[in-house]
Amino acid sequence: QVQLVESGGGSVQPGGSLRLSCAASGSIVSIYVMCWYRQAPGKQRELVATITSDGSTNYADSVKGRFTVSRDNANNTGYLQMNLLKPEDTAVYYCYANAQSPYYRLNYWGQGTQVTVSS
Repeated sequence: QVQLVESGGGSVQPGGSLRLSCAASGSIVSIYVMCWYRQAPGKQRELVATITSDGSTNYADSVKGRFTVSRDNANNTGYLQMNLLKPEDTAVYYCYANAQSPYYRLNYWGQGTQVTVSS
């Protein structure tokens, strides 16, 4: 089993920055892809950024040029650096990983961390 724990959320003024972390633990053989999703009140969960095991990245158009996704494979940790934050970035941010344990390859989710952008 694999557990994901996000941290780094909080409140920030427009134009500010936050760095989210996603620490994976448990019986991990490898993590194939890590993603960050977000869900604002009354809206569907949306994909924000993706990073594969070889470091390839992809971003939602709404965050391109402002957000950077990265990962530390040695420590099974993913990051989302968020700059030039806007009020519309306010949401609960979730970490997702497709990971291999000794017996299974499954999808895992973190519990979410709140990001609030407001003046």
